Amino acid sequence: MRIGELARRTGTTARALRYYEQQGLLSSERQENGYRDYDADAVIRVRNVRYLLDIGLRSEDVRGFGACLTVDLVGSPPCDEAVGVYERRLDAVRARLHRLHDVRDSLSAQITAARTDTAAQP
Repeated sequence: MRIGELARRTGTTARALRYYEQQGLLSSERQENGYRDYDADAVIRVRNVRYLLDIGLRSEDVRGFGACLTVDLVGSPPCDEAVGVYERRLDAVRARLHRLHDVRDSLSAQITAARTDTAAQP
């Protein structure tokens, strides 16, 4: 199927599909006229990619799913690769949250100190 048909069937845009290809998340064959030609599995793959990006994974995380992308991830139990990717991404999110909490605490301390200094001035 051509890119417009795949976009229509998956509710996405041709631009997004080209991006997924660029990121190594989707592949196509080129016809003689240069048009992209996708196989039937591309529909499930694109839906999975969109789902995984929507839940907070990055393109590089999604690449770690490998063959799991050809199985409906929403309606099936997670494959081994998926669990590993989820765990690594969750660890990264937790580390980021920890750093953000530190930033919040530092900023709060600076605001408190600034307000205290201002209040102490005559």
